[in-house]
Amino acid sequence: MVAVIAEGRVPSISVIIPVHNGGRHLPLCLAALRQSTVPPLECIVVDDGSTDGSMAAARAWGARTLETGGRNGSYIARNLGASQAQGELLLFLDADVCVQPDTLARVADAFREDPSLDALIGSYDDAPGGPDLLSQYRNLLHHFVHQQGQRRASTFWTGCGAIRREVFQSMDGFFGPQRFFGDVAFGYLLAHAGRKIVLEKTLTVKHLKRWRLGEMVRTDIFRRGALWTQLILRYRHMPDDLNLRIGQRWSVVLIFLGLGALLAGALFRPPAAWWLLPAALAVAYLLLNRPFLAFLARRRGRWFALRALPFSAVYHLCCGLGFLVGVLRYARSKLLPPA
Repeated sequence: MVAVIAEGRVPSISVIIPVHNGGRHLPLCLAALRQSTVPPLECIVVDDGSTDGSMAAARAWGARTLETGGRNGSYIARNLGASQAQGELLLFLDADVCVQPDTLARVADAFREDPSLDALIGSYDDAPGGPDLLSQYRNLLHHFVHQQGQRRASTFWTGCGAIRREVFQSMDGFFGPQRFFGDVAFGYLLAHAGRKIVLEKTLTVKHLKRWRLGEMVRTDIFRRGALWTQLILRYRHMPDDLNLRIGQRWSVVLIFLGLGALLAGALFRPPAAWWLLPAALAVAYLLLNRPFLAFLARRRGRWFALRALPFSAVYHLCCGLGFLVGVLRYARSKLLPPA
């Protein structure tokens, strides 16, 4: 039973930020938090084996600090912070995220106005901090996907996600030793249990992270695609939302069909007309992703959208590879004897 917040009273918020060698971005995160029109009850920064002085920065900003005792993963750190939190609401933030001055006020208002609300997530804004092409593309992709998502969400997000403390405790927090994907798996089970999660598209935060191509590939194959697939196969449910929308799935199919057509053309010397097939698949891919490319063009110009197109193809290729890895992992888990 969720405790009802009295009308007119601002619910208390505990902000929980895990960090591992985040000394460059953490001070900016905490500085933005300090500008909040509604201050948090407490800000808990949980160190996960940092070696760069992140905790000194946290203490300098007046945050309460905890330590996991080593490199145990961000979700272990979040669980530790949540176990010590006193606020009625837990607001999880990443150490490379900057809130807006009204972020906490809007989170508090949302839970005060809707007693049935269990969790709330936001989105990255459309002005990411990383100046390079890949970082801009990646963060704008996240923004676009969330802006197209359903208001009644089927997942949770710890980049900027709030949840009632008693609801979090009733779900036993984030689970497993994994360093990645714990928020999505947690949200998947939260929705599966009938809890109400809302995506508030106008609740935006700035992401400061600079992406690297190798990290993007690893994330999309092993930390996202494979684990999403394992969840879907285990619970026999694929939500038509966010990265799993029909358009995203067809984009993956078209990328693999196009690569298959190119490979067949290179190996088997088909007639010249064969090359019309990969060309047609490429056109279909462009048409399917036209809304996103148009969004990039509006925000950063047509030249940016054109240069970002290869990253989009790599992204969908990695999503497909992640699906294959997830299927293999799931099949292997079903073959193994119970522990």
